[in-house]
Amino acid sequence: MREQNRYNFISARVATAIVLLLFGGAFLSRCASIGSPSGGPKDSLAPNIIAISPELNSTNFKSNRIYLAFDEYVQLKDQQKEIFTSPAMRKKPKVSLRGRGIHVEIEDDSLLPNTTYAIEFGSSVADNNEGNPLHGLRYVFSTGPEIDSLVMSGYTEDSEKLDSMGRTFIYFFEADSIEKPDTYDSTMFKYKPAKIARAQKNGIFIAQNLKPVNYRVYAYYDSNDNQAYEPSVDKVGFLDSVYNPAQMPEFVVWYDSVRRYYSADPQLYLRMFMDVSFSRQSLKESQRPEQHKVILNFGAPRPEIKKLEFEGVPADKIVIEPLTDGRDTLALWLGVPSEQLPDTLRGTITYMKHDSVRVLRESTEELKLSWRRVESREQERERERLEKAKAKAEAEGKEWREPPRPSEFKVVAPTGKVEVNPEEDLEFEFATPLTRFDSTSFELLSWSEKKDTLREKITFRPDSISPRKWRMHSRWQPEREYKLYIPTDALADITGEGNDSITLNLTVADINKFATLKLNVIPRTPDAVYVVQLLNASNSLQRELRGIGAGEHTINYVPAGEMRIRIIEDMNGNGKWDSGNMVERRQSERAEFYKNEKEEELFTTKTGWEFEFTFDMARLFAPVTMQELIERLDKREMTRLIQEEERRRKEAANKKNDDGHDHGNSGMGGLGGMMGGMMGGSGAGSGSSLQNISNAGRR
Repeated sequence: MREQNRYNFISARVATAIVLLLFGGAFLSRCASIGSPSGGPKDSLAPNIIAISPELNSTNFKSNRIYLAFDEYVQLKDQQKEIFTSPAMRKKPKVSLRGRGIHVEIEDDSLLPNTTYAIEFGSSVADNNEGNPLHGLRYVFSTGPEIDSLVMSGYTEDSEKLDSMGRTFIYFFEADSIEKPDTYDSTMFKYKPAKIARAQKNGIFIAQNLKPVNYRVYAYYDSNDNQAYEPSVDKVGFLDSVYNPAQMPEFVVWYDSVRRYYSADPQLYLRMFMDVSFSRQSLKESQRPEQHKVILNFGAPRPEIKKLEFEGVPADKIVIEPLTDGRDTLALWLGVPSEQLPDTLRGTITYMKHDSVRVLRESTEELKLSWRRVESREQERERERLEKAKAKAEAEGKEWREPPRPSEFKVVAPTGKVEVNPEEDLEFEFATPLTRFDSTSFELLSWSEKKDTLREKITFRPDSISPRKWRMHSRWQPEREYKLYIPTDALADITGEGNDSITLNLTVADINKFATLKLNVIPRTPDAVYVVQLLNASNSLQRELRGIGAGEHTINYVPAGEMRIRIIEDMNGNGKWDSGNMVERRQSERAEFYKNEKEEELFTTKTGWEFEFTFDMARLFAPVTMQELIERLDKREMTRLIQEEERRRKEAANKKNDDGHDHGNSGMGGLGGMMGGMMGGSGAGSGSSLQNISNAGRR
């Protein structure tokens, strides 16, 4: 249980009190303050509700109009994104401004009998002066004699990145009203949810007005704000079991006065993933960003292309490059001379496309792709200069020859002086695929402080996916320096351009200037394998080891700094994290951050140091309990609070330097004050003793 001096909690025997509380913050959040006089302080407070008609929590609701009156003029923002009803009405209500209030009109035949409804306004209502939003505004009524009054809380998280998934919609389906999904789950496509909740930015949701029945629970992240789940577009999550709010343990709720919404300890935990099983296959977009490059974007991964034709381009001159893991976006490189490619390129593609009943059928579509060369200012000036020189030579009766122009062959990386990691070799990336790669003409020389020069052996390996990437391997030694020479025209790309001569100065990364990690892996089962990823403090991938099984493993050349280790339980051994499949009732593969005995994720690597870790995978991938989840979220929140206090302290210091006055707190006293604001009290600033919200018994 949290310490009493950290939080002020709010309690209720039944959830009706929560409904009043969450709504009542609009009444109690401040004294009336319609506007700020000229030269006065900026208004930073949300508007207050002063009247409601019909009254909140009305039963046997017959009206089709609702009016919410405020103490000042308000505005409506992002209605499509913010406003929804739980459950969804047959016709979405119309919300408009009228005077100092909001008018809601419910269309005829939109409501079901004996049903508790909530109109959720989200953050759509704001004062008209400064746009301060009124968070959490909701209006509840019932078309029957009673208000459904139970509550559940939960948390939604990205199952791959282990980050909170805020602003997700949570759907509650009454289990007895839908078919039981065993091996095939069409619930999200076939039924309407009985109740809907939405998570706050921290991933926490408080679902209200539930019945004492079993629910099947699903969630999705509405990426395009259309309030409809779309496979392959929105991330989704589901729970394997059913949950009855009347049988759930109590949970704690508090008001976050900085974020200005209520938060809670979770009772449910949904791991979100991108489910592509139901994505419809079609050619969504085709474009030609470059003269020799066409991009095709498909609606689903792994398109099955039967035939691809372009006028004037032989089939064997089309090089295909996948731009995404699922190959749903492809680059087509056209390997013919520039003068053979028209400004408007015509062709056809034959591929397997989903029809209206989701059956894959062969389909042929025409392609019409335009491209026009646009000169830069420098190119235009150079062209005009050459035209003048040619005209002058011809006027004087002299022969004119166009000077050789620089090659347009481009090496994306590397250039200049390059440091080579011996474990990863040297990677070359070119702007376009190559048609000539004469590696026998390359020359790699090395020398030491003794000035002994050696000609080194080199081998090249093409990338398994991209035709534009190659890796060069040699016998790299840190005590030697290297120079790579690539002569003119040793390389040529699909446009026919050859390279100008390339010289690279190379050094080998000194292992003593990096850290080394020694990993002792104890798998859950003898044959289990894992993917180990080393991330920096910004969650940027630094190193990755695949196929890691039982025993000792070493990661060399680890940069110094704050790091964390993410481990993926690679159930199918394909060397990557795999998403779930909602229709097949399959959860995504688990990914977890390594934690030491103090439950700390971050550790600091140092130059020349060796760090040892033991990964007990049975402990790391043990089933997640709600208590462990609560503790994890508490620590994450504490870290956020400390970072927020540090940010405020820096802002205050900068402002003090600007005007010579002290505007902020410092030290942990400031943090303590912030925690009181973040975790304590209601919108009215009230404080209560340490208590819990209850549906039934105490956990």
